[in-house]
Amino acid sequence: MHVLVVPDKFKGSLTAQQAAEAIKAGLLATHPGWTVAVQPIADGGEGTAALLTEATLGTFKYCAVADPLGRPITARYGVSGDRQTAFIELAEASGLHLLTQGDRNPLYTSTFGSGTLIQDALGSGITELVLCIGGSATNDAGIGLAAALGYQFFDAREQPVFPIGANLIRIARIDDTAVHPAIRQVRIRVACDVTNPLYGPVGAAFVYAPQKGATEADVRKLDDGLRRIAALVEQTWDLTVADEPGSGAAGGVGFGARVFLKAHLEPGFALVAQYTHLAEAVAKADLIITGEGKLDSQTVHGKAIRGIAELGRAQQKPVVAFCGQLDLTPAQIQQLGLQQAIAISPPHLPLHEAQSKAARFLQTAVTATYP
Repeated sequence: MHVLVVPDKFKGSLTAQQAAEAIKAGLLATHPGWTVAVQPIADGGEGTAALLTEATLGTFKYCAVADPLGRPITARYGVSGDRQTAFIELAEASGLHLLTQGDRNPLYTSTFGSGTLIQDALGSGITELVLCIGGSATNDAGIGLAAALGYQFFDAREQPVFPIGANLIRIARIDDTAVHPAIRQVRIRVACDVTNPLYGPVGAAFVYAPQKGATEADVRKLDDGLRRIAALVEQTWDLTVADEPGSGAAGGVGFGARVFLKAHLEPGFALVAQYTHLAEAVAKADLIITGEGKLDSQTVHGKAIRGIAELGRAQQKPVVAFCGQLDLTPAQIQQLGLQQAIAISPPHLPLHEAQSKAARFLQTAVTATYP
């Protein structure tokens, strides 16, 4: 029996690699003769750039950058083993996790630090750049990224505008004469599973800014700013991308990546599956075991588990999922394409305790399922 172990992270408790090792240990405890291939997966969210770097036998490069509030930090990005592709995660320099609860306010945060990482990567001779845009603390429509790459923003008095969310509404002119030339030479791909437009009731500000620290008044101001930058971009370059799916991702970075980086937005799981040659690994397996922290209605509509299940179904390979919390009906499990879904935590156990013992629970559940 050849088993492919391909889990996502168990958020708050296990990385995808740790989950994979626990599943492997559970299988080999009762079936030492089985061969088990471990291939952690991600869907474009946090951890994806590191996974892709490791999957391509790459290395990490560290840079001095600004955090979302402009404070100096060190952040990293990955470069593939063949030195042709850079993997950058927006959250590395512009992530919500870098701020305390009291620091969070997307009026005053910027993606400039992430732009510094991109600038460094563009100067290293790469031909492709993959940007993973989950987990941001920002709502600046990507003007921070753009400013780090040579774009200049001016107000109606021709004064420079600092690239933060609060200043989107002030921008009257965009100058691209000093932009990094590699932007037009390097293929830039953005891993993005969000379909929100840039502005409006389901846009970046109204949907995501509150969880980044914005008040109701802040949200309205940010939304007005997003409308302003969209109108200016249309006026300047005759580009209308604000309504395109994904433009509202990461506080408008989906929009900014399209406009300023000339990037293409792609579903995160599909992009990761391509780089990790997941379809080929599935073809070689007799059984696929996956998992993540929670299986619920969101799982049915996308991301890693669904993608793995679809690959398994296409090749008529059984797919079994383990999870910390199972909120799917038997019909939904079948709809998802899973042969079985198994919750590893004892019922009614407090979340913090379940998370602290996740590796042990996962290994035990796997052993019990394959005695």
